[in-house]
Amino acid sequence: MGQCTGTILKSLSGFYNVETDGGIVECRACGRFRKTGEKPVVGDRVNLRLEADTGYIEELKPRRNQLVRPPVANIDQLLIVVSVCNPVPSTLILDKLIAAAEQQRIEPIIVVSKTDLEDGSWLRELYDSAGFSCFAVSVVTGSGVEEIRPLLKNKVTVFTGNTGAGKSSLLNALYPNLALPTGEISHKLGRGRHTTRQVDLLHLPEGGFAADTPGFSSVSTDRYMHLEKEQLQNCFREFAPYLGQCQFQGCSHTCEKGCAVLAAVEAGKIAHSRHESYCTMYQEIKGIKEWDKK
Repeated sequence: MGQCTGTILKSLSGFYNVETDGGIVECRACGRFRKTGEKPVVGDRVNLRLEADTGYIEELKPRRNQLVRPPVANIDQLLIVVSVCNPVPSTLILDKLIAAAEQQRIEPIIVVSKTDLEDGSWLRELYDSAGFSCFAVSVVTGSGVEEIRPLLKNKVTVFTGNTGAGKSSLLNALYPNLALPTGEISHKLGRGRHTTRQVDLLHLPEGGFAADTPGFSSVSTDRYMHLEKEQLQNCFREFAPYLGQCQFQGCSHTCEKGCAVLAAVEAGKIAHSRHESYCTMYQEIKGIKEWDKK
């Protein structure tokens, strides 16, 4: 019997592996969590009650941030892996992931993968111009892989992206001892097969943690973000210089006359694809909120 604190490294079917000063303890959550609606997630700092060889999570410590999908808390950076092909990249999916990170004050990092198959420079230029750190890698040739390693030191980094984009392959290239399962692309469907089934926090040799997350083939805004449509503009960092400069107060930056953001898009200062993603997300969020009111 005793009390201690720890960090959740793994969550699966109601059981949690929690790292404490005394080692890893397999735990369950106390019954009160069912009453409050709270749910512990990977990355949470927690207070435990120890009993024999098991433990019970009694309290969650305050979170710095949290992603809904994948369910991870207390993240420093979101490393988004996007492949130049197989599967083909979707700027809308990428922009939704970036916006989810921006909302939670998590730094997004863009890694363009499979550059042995295609150059992918257009993706790097697009997101460089939007103000993000972008890297190009090929796990086949090893090109660019070592540039990623210093970014991970002493950070909690979540690897995410489309199924088949190469998240697990990149982690394996960086740290072969992890031996994470990887999958091949289905040529019939044109997308990858899921290889990561749950979220684990993995210790890195240089310090810090990495989380390999389940892939996906699409992203729905309501599953990733909980915000009002008026807040979305703050999740697109290149909009910042133009906010407050529009002709009309309360401008949605989608179609209004005298909109400073739209003017910046037409002037080439904001990428058309980024603004198109913003408009799509704005309408999705607007639709969700209007449905909730009915």
